[in-house]
Amino acid sequence: MTPHPRYRELVETGFTAANFIGDLGIRATDCGPGWVEAELDILPRHLQQNGFIHAGVQATLADHSAGAAAATLVAEGQTVLTLEFKLNLLRPARGQRLLCRAEVLKAGRQVSVVEAEVFSLQDGEKCLFSKATVTMAVVPIP
Repeated sequence: MTPHPRYRELVETGFTAANFIGDLGIRATDCGPGWVEAELDILPRHLQQNGFIHAGVQATLADHSAGAAAATLVAEGQTVLTLEFKLNLLRPARGQRLLCRAEVLKAGRQVSVVEAEVFSLQDGEKCLFSKATVTMAVVPIP
């Protein structure tokens, strides 16, 4: 698919205009046609009762990044909404910062499928915590 002509602007706006994403502290770091990278500095409010990074935080980071990646490939006047997502939690998440990379697997006119990985860098090595597959509906902007 052809990239949206203003894909970088769409991604930046999608992160800054989403109040919940801002409240959590999630921010986009880079993007290109069909992919987005984002990060989150971990604070005590992001942890669950045992001190691990909450699954809901990981799910939100993966879902929002996936939506932004899918949005880079839609036509002018369209946006995406999550239809379904599956999150595999691979190990307890710890660290000072979560990173996410979302990549479009299949960009369609009505439905797109995106994969997102949530990880941290520990001693220069990627430590993968969770992986999401997200199905997005392509819809007109109201």
